[in-house]
Amino acid sequence: MRTLMRIQMDTAKANDAIKNGTLQKTVESALEALRPEAAYFTAQDGCRTAFIVFDMTDSSAMPKFSEPFFRELGAKISYTPVMDRDDLRKGLSALDG
Repeated sequence: MRTLMRIQMDTAKANDAIKNGTLQKTVESALEALRPEAAYFTAQDGCRTAFIVFDMTDSSAMPKFSEPFFRELGAKISYTPVMDRDDLRKGLSALDG
């Protein structure tokens, strides 16, 4: 299932990770594991935030994907199922009436 993962990093922990060089390693390692369709980085609610769209084939992978961000960056994480344009078209065509 196409999934949007939002990662909001704790500012102090992310600052430390930048200083000691682990932020980039954590993100790169996660992206290798997730093999995302897209990954975007911004600030939201005053926090460094990543939006990563990937195919979650098994929900039991959530700890594997989440734990590095929890442990290394004190992150808040959410997962949301999402559709692209083709998925929306397919879903709407299946509606009655």
